[in-house]
Amino acid sequence: MQQATLDRTFHALADPTRRAMLTLVARRGVCTASELGGGFDIAQPTASKHLRVLEEAGLLARRIEGRAHRFRLVTTRLDEAERWIARHQAFWQGTLSRLADVLHAMDQGSRGR
Repeated sequence: MQQATLDRTFHALADPTRRAMLTLVARRGVCTASELGGGFDIAQPTASKHLRVLEEAGLLARRIEGRAHRFRLVTTRLDEAERWIARHQAFWQGTLSRLADVLHAMDQGSRGR
């Protein structure tokens, strides 16, 4: 995954309104822009900006039917972010486990004196 793509994904996920919009689409399936923006105390232009950020990050796909803009969840970028997190989690868990082993060995060594 390119760093810029990962950055856009995490930027989009950083906002609680955008995360809530993604949750709504995940639960309901395809949603219109008005359905996604209507659940928040925000103006329509603000909702549109949030949807555009999600779309540009590759987390939502838009289909236009007449005047209705319908959005569906795209999980590819979420899957890529999850793999990135899992790699880093494994690294840090391994590092902390080794540190715990070293500290335990040092503690055992100091008790033997």
